[in-house]
Parts: sequence; structure tokens; C-alpha cells
Amino acid sequence: MIARVPPAGAGAGAGALRWAPLLSAPVLSALVLCELVSGVARAEDPETVVVLGTRVPESSVDQPAAIDRLDRAQIRQGQLQVNLSESLPGVPGLSAQNRQNYAQDLQLSVRGFGARSSFGVRGVRLYADGIPGTMPDGQGQISHVDLGSADHIEVLRGPFSALYGNSSGGVIAVFTADATAATHLEAGATYGSFDTQRYALQASGAVAGALALIDISHFTTEGYRAHSAAERDILNAKSRWRLDDQSTLTVIANAVDMPDAQDPLGLTRAQLAGDRTQAGTNALGYNTRKSVQQQQLGAAYERTLSASDALTVMAYGGHRDTTQFQAIPKATEAAPVNPGGVIDLARNYRGVDLHLTDRRSLAGTKLQVTGGIAYDGLDEARRGYLNYIGSELGVEGALRRSQANRVYDLDEYLQAQWDPDARWRAVAGLRHSLVEVRSLDHLAPPGANVSGVDYSATNPVAGLTYRINPAANLYAAYGRGFETPTLNDLAYRSTDGTLPGLNLGLLPARSDNYELGIKGGNARWRSTLDLFYIRTVDELAVQSNANGRSVYENIPETQRKGAEFELQGGWAGGFRGQLAYTYIQALTSQAYRSCYGLPCVPVVIGAGHRLAAVPADTLYAGLTWANRSEAFSVTAEAVGRAQIYVDDRNSDSAAGYGLVNLHCDLQQQRSGWHLKESLRIDNLGDRRYVDSVIVNESNARYFEPDPGRSVYVMLTAAHD
Repeated sequence: MIARVPPAGAGAGAGALRWAPLLSAPVLSALVLCELVSGVARAEDPETVVVLGTRVPESSVDQPAAIDRLDRAQIRQGQLQVNLSESLPGVPGLSAQNRQNYAQDLQLSVRGFGARSSFGVRGVRLYADGIPGTMPDGQGQISHVDLGSADHIEVLRGPFSALYGNSSGGVIAVFTADATAATHLEAGATYGSFDTQRYALQASGAVAGALALIDISHFTTEGYRAHSAAERDILNAKSRWRLDDQSTLTVIANAVDMPDAQDPLGLTRAQLAGDRTQAGTNALGYNTRKSVQQQQLGAAYERTLSASDALTVMAYGGHRDTTQFQAIPKATEAAPVNPGGVIDLARNYRGVDLHLTDRRSLAGTKLQVTGGIAYDGLDEARRGYLNYIGSELGVEGALRRSQANRVYDLDEYLQAQWDPDARWRAVAGLRHSLVEVRSLDHLAPPGANVSGVDYSATNPVAGLTYRINPAANLYAAYGRGFETPTLNDLAYRSTDGTLPGLNLGLLPARSDNYELGIKGGNARWRSTLDLFYIRTVDELAVQSNANGRSVYENIPETQRKGAEFELQGGWAGGFRGQLAYTYIQALTSQAYRSCYGLPCVPVVIGAGHRLAAVPADTLYAGLTWANRSEAFSVTAEAVGRAQIYVDDRNSDSAAGYGLVNLHCDLQQQRSGWHLKESLRIDNLGDRRYVDSVIVNESNARYFEPDPGRSVYVMLTAAHD
């Protein structure tokens, strides 16, 4: 396995690449050979059932789309169950980097969409039990996702993601497990490197006519780097009532509390070489940190109207408070136009999605039609304060910004699936989206304090599946997508505050997505190969990033093309394995001018530059052996990634890397108790590497280093 890495020294550009081995460990060669000969995860029914793409349970094999499903064992076995990035490395086309910074979400991207986000998740739609983790402006977060109670995760890539509306370069959906009538109790504890601890309690069973599950977890860590300690409490509850023979009601409640998660900030190249565990410039002086509290409630009503018709209604609402202290120097903030180094957001959000599915026979063929309407609303109170009082730093000072922002979207969608005969399936859909943004600046003079912008798009998708034989399907698909600027994208016109107001000149990015793939498998293995090409105009990119603020711009055109390969299955002797490889060439296809630093100095970005934070190659290989009773198993994983550039100029990069991880699992049954012990060792070779970068950071503080070898012990006791 090989990946591009920069030559020694800083500032390796696009033309200064060489190929070098990622891993010298013999175990990687053995793993890859075993996977190519035999395949991945369990020997189970290849008819994996998913709901993404069609909104009703369907076999993923027959859909003209790239869809992956991760089951409960893949999410939990040998995993800390803290970050979504633990479960996703084996999904081709998807990149989920842990920033080692709980004050920021994961750096999450699908086929390059979302990779340029300096913080949070954008460009990818997120769902938990049908409730969007992506707000109507396109900004998403996943800190509330509870992996301890998750039943499965579905990932949709490619053209059919457009059926989920704004900012849907891909879709990731997490589903909480359904409770059963039998009472189930479970407790878990995790201990590991950097004083990492996690404690969890889960209970489920029949309660007051419902099948109910509740999961509570507490996580704390001192962090790998200085000033990176964090703690997080999550509550996730799900209750399901069978109202009658035709209808069910499911209620989901979720809350997260993350107080004062320390932000170590990014490092410069020199700081990275000197001490990779240090905090970034001014992080300690200003006590950079973020606090989050969120509570949300959702309800899904499903009713069978007739033998051919079914209705689903999902409604939700929630509140999220976020306070972030940044390291903006006091001298910079002193300017009267500066909006301050403390960001305080109070967000109320709500929404409803209603869709009707009709299945019937048409002239002896199968036809399925789904039509629906979705509304999502967000009210945001955005305030900015100085991050000092007198000589005391890192405290909330005078008010400098006060805005009331509102965003809502109203979407209508229609999709149809037709099986004219046993070999063919045709799927087509259309979604119309309207996104409205309004802002009231309480500190601006009357007449200049109200602003807003509207975005709209009608996006078609279509796909065709041809069943070559019972073991293989060929498919092709096309879709058009769009991505509006988020409130964070619109928030600033300059990094120093000299240009007040929202950046309303930004346009939505629009893309054309093409995909061709083949899927094959039987009862013991399955494999997929996808080829894709994406052309995007007016893509949203960081123009400048300084003083804790990002100013965005539209760039003329980008192109992404690549291939994704996945192989998984099992064979005799208790072995099972997984191989996932992604190649992507993500380039600017037209030259454009951008600004870096203060004052803004235009820099020409030439055509052919690689998109920042998008690796050309990624590879995951996992091999598991379990004894006959599965009381003992051991899993070896090899993870590799090519270099990623830190900015649109490709002026510097984080080198490619290859890692080996290992986890061993033991299980016992004792008087009705199911006991489980796991030992996990990440980065077995103790390699020094950087997994994520802060894109286009004007002070060159790009790098977010990852830890060396780390060890975790996980203990679980369950009783049924």
C-alpha cells in the first residue's frame, strides 16, 4: 500500500510529490492479500436492507446508488463509542477525521464535499432517528449522536443524496435500536490513554404499553495535547407504541451537555516540529474553550392506509446553546468595529417531514411512488463579546454584536421506482428547495439593520439498475445538487470587522453528479465498485481565515472524479474481513483570486490545484478471527491516507500515513449475565502523524496532530 507524501521539509507543493511506502509492517501485506482472495465482515445475507435513497426498507443491492450499512457489532465491538469516526473508516468515499479537539466537530466529508469546513460539518446531511443534525442553512453537528444505543448507521453517497435537499453531498443517518418486550440492562466502563474514561447505563423493555429504551453516558478525557480536556454527557431515549394494527408512534428524546471543552487550536509547521502536544498560540492565555447544551424531542407516526399506501409523519423541535471563547488578541479586539472574541449562539429549531408511499402493480409491473413535503426552521440569537475585562483575559466582556437570524427551508419531493421486469429497475426523483435567510442587527442604525437573501433550486435525480445475474448488478445514476452558504459562511465580510453585515453576495454552489457502479455478492461475500464524476460551479471556499473568523467566497469551478472499491465477507476457520479503497482527484478547474492574511492581498489560485483536505487515496483493511463460539476474537486493522493540502494554494501539506490498530474481545455467560472485555490499541507502531488540518488558516496554524500509541480497556455487563 502506498500513498503520496511530501518531501522532507515544509511547503511541499503540488509538483513536489514522491511515492513512498506507507507501511513497512508485514502485517499489512498479509491483510491485503487475505482480503483480495477472500473478502470482508460477516458471512450473512447480502440483501442488506436500507431506507436511505427510497425512504422505505429496500435491498441496497438493487438500488442504483452507493449505500453502506454498518450494523450494531461494527459500531460497538472494540470501539470506544465516543466519536462517529470510529465506525466510518471502512466506508469508501467517506473521510471522517478526529481533530483531537472536542471543541470542534469531526472533519467529515463525502467525495470531497465538506472537506474545506474549518469547523463543524457542512456539505453532508446528518440524521439521527430521522431528526436532522443539519440545520436548514446547511450547517451540521454530531456531538449529540449516541453510539452506545445505535442499532445501525447508513451512508448514502453520490447523486441520490440530492433527494435530501440543501447541502447533501452525502447523507449519514444513525438509527437507535428498537427495544424488545424482554427487560434488558447493561452497564459499561472504558479506561484508557490520556485519562480517557467513559461510563454508560442502558435499560430497555416494556413500559406503560410501549417498548422503551434509555441510554445515558458520561465521557471525560484530559486529551492528547495541552489544553484539550473535555467532558460530555448524553441521554438518548426511544419509545415505540403500537397504536393499532395499522399504526405506530415513535418518540425520541435526546440531550447533550458538553461544558467548557478546551480548544488547543492549530499548530504552525514550526510548532508541530518542536512539540506536537503543545497548545496553539494564545490558547492558554485566553483559555480557549466551547460549551454546548442541546435538548431535542421528535415523534414519528407511521400508518398503513391500505394494502398499497403508507403514511409517515416526522415532527421535531429542539434548542441548542453554544458559547465559544477564541484567542483573538486584545489589541485586535480593541477596534470598535471588531465583533469580539466570544461567540454566543442560542438556537431554536423545529421541523416536519410528511411523505406518502404508494406501491402497486402497473400493467403487471411493480411501481412505487413516494411524495412528500419538508419544512425546517431555525431561529438564532447571535451575540459577540470581548474576551477580556481590563487585564483579565478569557472572560466575557462588553457586548460587541447582537443579531437575530432566521433561516427556514420548504421542500417538496417526489420519487418513483419502477421494475418493468426481473432484470431492470428505474428510479427517478425531483426535489424543489426554497431557503430563506433573514437577519436583524440590533446594534446597527435603523434602516441599515435588516438584511436577507433567498435561495432556491429544483434538483432532478435518475438511476437505472440492470441485474446481470443473481450475483451481480450494474447501475448508473445522475443527480443535480446544491449547497447554500450557512449562517457561519454568511457571518463575516472581513476577518477584522471593518466590513460590517452579512456576506450576502455569496451564491449557492451547484453540482452535477454522475456515477457508474457494479455490485456483487452471495451468502458469504459482497463487493462494490463505483466510478464517479462531479462538476461544481460557485463552490464555497474560505477566502481568508484569521482572528477566529472565516470569510467565504465562491470559486468558479471544481471537478472531482474517482473510484471506490469495497469487499467484505467471511470464510471457513472463523475469519472475516473488510477492504475499502478510495481514489479521488479533486481539482480546481479554473484559476481564481483569493485573499490570505490581513490586509487582504489577492493571490492567484491556478487551475489544477488540489482541493484542500481531500486525500487522493485512502485505504482501510480489517481482518477478524473468532473461535467457534465467538467467545474470543481478535481484529487487526490497517488504515492509510495520502497527503492532504492545507490551503487552496497547495503551499503546505500534512503527510500521508499508515497505521495498524488492534483489538481483542472476550465474552462470557454467567447466570443470565453477558460479560464482555475488550482491549484496543490504536497506532500500534507509535507513528507521528497529522489526521486533520484547519483549511486556509491565515496565520499558518493549520495542523491538528494525532496521538502516538494509545491503549483502551472496555468492560460491559448486560442482563436479559
